[in-house]
Amino acid sequence: MTPWSNESLSSCAYADPYAVPDLPESTWPTPVQSDDDLDYFLPPPHPAERLHSILDPRDERRLALNATLTAAGIPPMPEDRAVIDQLSALPADVSTVLQRWLHHTL
Repeated sequence: MTPWSNESLSSCAYADPYAVPDLPESTWPTPVQSDDDLDYFLPPPHPAERLHSILDPRDERRLALNATLTAAGIPPMPEDRAVIDQLSALPADVSTVLQRWLHHTL
């Protein structure tokens, strides 16, 4: 067994992990007090910069069912995904009733 040698890596390209292009000063928000090293609140999001995507009603029902199950203390398992997909394909009123039943278990 040969010992590890730095010369054996000569064919690899060298990348300086500290070489970062100059970033503008506005990249990171500044803390409320510049001499304070504690946590600080981030600025609120700009509504104009939000993504404009609309979820399919089936996806909304699937997310709501996952959240309701988790809140009821029944975290969905990976093998439950097919059943949750089938339940979310049902009409909206069925999903509403399922969520209401689960909320009563809290």
